Amino acid sequence: MEGHLLMSRKELYRKSVLELVQSEHITLLEASKRLELSYRQTLRIHLRLQQQGDAGLIHQSRGRVSNRRFCASFRKQVLERYRQRYQPHDLGPTLAAEKLAQDGFNIDHETLRRWLLESGDWQKRRKRKSHRIRRERRAHFGELVQMDGSHHAWFGKERPKACLMNMVDDATGATLGLMDTQETTEAAMLLLWRWIERFGVPLALYTDRKNVYITDRVATLEEQLAGKTPKTVFGKACEKLNIAIIAAHSPQAKGRVERSNATYQDRFLKELALRRITTCKSADVLLKKHFCDELNEKFAQPPLEEEDYHRPLSKEVKLDNIFCYEQERVVQNDWTIRHENRYYQILKENSPLPKTKEKILVRTHLDGHLELYYRDLRLSYSTITLSQLERKRAKTPKTIQRRPPQSARGTKPEENHPWRQGCTQMRNEPTS
Repeated sequence: MEGHLLMSRKELYRKSVLELVQSEHITLLEASKRLELSYRQTLRIHLRLQQQGDAGLIHQSRGRVSNRRFCASFRKQVLERYRQRYQPHDLGPTLAAEKLAQDGFNIDHETLRRWLLESGDWQKRRKRKSHRIRRERRAHFGELVQMDGSHHAWFGKERPKACLMNMVDDATGATLGLMDTQETTEAAMLLLWRWIERFGVPLALYTDRKNVYITDRVATLEEQLAGKTPKTVFGKACEKLNIAIIAAHSPQAKGRVERSNATYQDRFLKELALRRITTCKSADVLLKKHFCDELNEKFAQPPLEEEDYHRPLSKEVKLDNIFCYEQERVVQNDWTIRHENRYYQILKENSPLPKTKEKILVRTHLDGHLELYYRDLRLSYSTITLSQLERKRAKTPKTIQRRPPQSARGTKPEENHPWRQGCTQMRNEPTS
């Protein structure tokens, strides 16, 4: 046969095996095993090789147009529709194929992608990962502690998700956890409280940008006059302890705590299932009792420097007065304040006694009890219990007295009424 034949590697391999059959080195059955074909298929290929030569090994559909191929006019209409309507809005092949189907052009997105690449109307766009620089561990224990919440189905898929609050030291990988229903301000304060009691006050915390840790609100007028930046309740507590909060811009930035969360989701999840624990309270007891210590014994490593950067807590500082909610209230003329829809009476025996219209500090602790402070001194107070009448008056809105309409005030006076005698005389007087 004249000319050149273009054969694939598979076809060349078939040719070499079938030539061994023709030279009677192997049988046709052994050739079918080498080619991983059935005996009948191998027989058909061998017959085509004997009848047509090497051309019989080439696939019969090569060079032929597929029966499922779209006609050229349909392809032209699709490309014109794409250029007119969807290319100006930068629609990709997948979304454009959905929109074209709504227009009556049913075409697979991969076929459309191939057409657009061939016509030059679309280019491959590879999503490359952003370049990151490896950050080495901090050298000292307590120099930087990462904090994050892991929302997961800790008690099984049939139960609602809970949140594991996790703190991980950047230098050693030591971890401490707390289980709660959500990643709340109270949960974050309780975990930091637990960390301080165990290790001391760290220098800095590395968190995400949730509103539990930082806020994006505009500073109030008082904060602007005082030169203060807006802070969350958790941020104010860290400011009292001189703990810096560093906000991460991506999960990869605080990868230490993210990997620790994965460890908890593997080991702690199975431990809860083995112990049949299904409540946050019981899970938190397990974390506090020994589970976190066991993880630290297994995975924590010594820091590069021996010096511990945790600061001891002074005896004058009470964490109960730091991890709390603080608000200011104005003293009314009767030396009462209103807080959370309740009234409190400041007692006269307080010294110094705050003046009316002055501001005092209301401190709500995590256990729920309330304290009032004036010039850093604790005030004595009593809770006011309103009577039922006072409560009713407080709930009843004030009504504005309006003048009733003419129809409600009475009927029109008659013609002989004394009030209308002057008008009657004026109508009866003759005109000049």
